[in-house]
Amino acid sequence: MVKVLVVDDSGFFRRRVTEILSADPQIKVVGTATNGKEAVEQTLALHPDVITMDYEMPVMDGITAVRQIMQRQPTPVLMFSSLTYEGARVSLDALDAGAADYLPKNFEDISRNPDKVRQMLCDRVHALARSNRRSLGFSAPATPVAAPTSAAAPAARTPRMSAAATASVAPEPAKRSPAPRKRSYKLVAIGTSTGGPVALQRVLTQLPASFPAPLLLIQHMPGAFTKAFAERLDKLCRITVKEAEDGDVLRPGVALLAPGGKQMMLDSRGMVRILPGDERLNYKPSVDVTFGSAAKVLQDKVLAVVLTGMGADGREGARMLKQAGSSVWAQDEASCVIYGMPMAVAKANLADGIYDLDEIGRYLAELG
Repeated sequence: MVKVLVVDDSGFFRRRVTEILSADPQIKVVGTATNGKEAVEQTLALHPDVITMDYEMPVMDGITAVRQIMQRQPTPVLMFSSLTYEGARVSLDALDAGAADYLPKNFEDISRNPDKVRQMLCDRVHALARSNRRSLGFSAPATPVAAPTSAAAPAARTPRMSAAATASVAPEPAKRSPAPRKRSYKLVAIGTSTGGPVALQRVLTQLPASFPAPLLLIQHMPGAFTKAFAERLDKLCRITVKEAEDGDVLRPGVALLAPGGKQMMLDSRGMVRILPGDERLNYKPSVDVTFGSAAKVLQDKVLAVVLTGMGADGREGARMLKQAGSSVWAQDEASCVIYGMPMAVAKANLADGIYDLDEIGRYLAELG
């Protein structure tokens, strides 16, 4: 049974979220809170498995509450936010503070598409209940990353778990892959989903401005969010990061982020193409689509990296890349928020290396 704490200052939204979750026989709403202060108190008292959290609340806002919860009782938090540029900024701030995932807060969808909303919300809650709590409390890398920061886009905060909490959830020691052999690539393609925004930030901030390869980034994210996310990464990183546009050309040290709701591919000339999201595909953008097109165009000259995320998107694209002679890395279980996408690649024996998140950043930096 998954225990959930629902936090929102809107009585209507609290009731609707509670009703949706309570309809699942494997979920129990153990409490509700109307502001961030109550959320922290209820978390300490009730020990929920997952918390759903609003951002804008009286007394204490959601981001402050998330930060305090991660310091005192690390718990997977699912944030609700609006599908706007400002909503994207808030969601990214919440992820920096320690939230594990987010969902758009759309009252119309709750009334018009209850079945779709119910499935999406319950699936996220179940996934977060199984998530790796140790990954919510990453300590800083041993060697500090000298990346530029700005007041508009603060560097990622990395809350630490207490020693007792860490001990209670520490996974079995992972089998380490040997360091990758030095090799030059014409493209580095990175795919990720749940937990990805923070994971991408941790990896990309380790890369030097002189990074020798172009990068394509595929993050499962709504269309309203990717521009804000690309802008944030660009401010934090020494490489250049931008939301991809149709006709972009691959350039060393430039990372192109796939626009949400669309598909990003390479054409036969190696030029970036942004296509409408195909309704037959579950993910828009899809890691498989980008990886597959890169395999056809660049053959054995691609390094694909699959980071934390739900599901198996990226596995079939990785298979195409491996068949073409390219290399595939996967994030290890201990450092993932959700060990889904990397696990699918690893279980299919497609990974040339399985590495901790900070190792991935370090090994990529060494390509330069």
